[in-house]
Amino acid sequence: MFKVEDFQNYGKEHFEQYVASATSVQHGLQAIASAYGDYTKKSFEDTKSFVEKLSGVKSLDKAMEAQTDFARSAYETFVAESQKIAGLYSDLAKQAFKPVETIVSKFTPAAQ
Repeated sequence: MFKVEDFQNYGKEHFEQYVASATSVQHGLQAIASAYGDYTKKSFEDTKSFVEKLSGVKSLDKAMEAQTDFARSAYETFVAESQKIAGLYSDLAKQAFKPVETIVSKFTPAAQ
């Protein structure tokens, strides 16, 4: 027989799961924003350092060498930070779908 208390408990349980999920999503978004901010700051500082170094160069060969070093460093930093941020997005997606997995698992029969 259907009981009102069962329905209330069911609703309360799912509400708590969604609140927990929303909190974890919020933390994930904050981590992503922080990672973008850190990368932007590092990129700006590296570019500033490169411009200062380039302004003190007296020969074309040294200027080309400095530019090549800067381009290589910028590319390596970009790849590393992109992988880090992609990992944060992946973690965020997993956390966002965790309540859905819980609900579906309750209604899906166990494999035998």
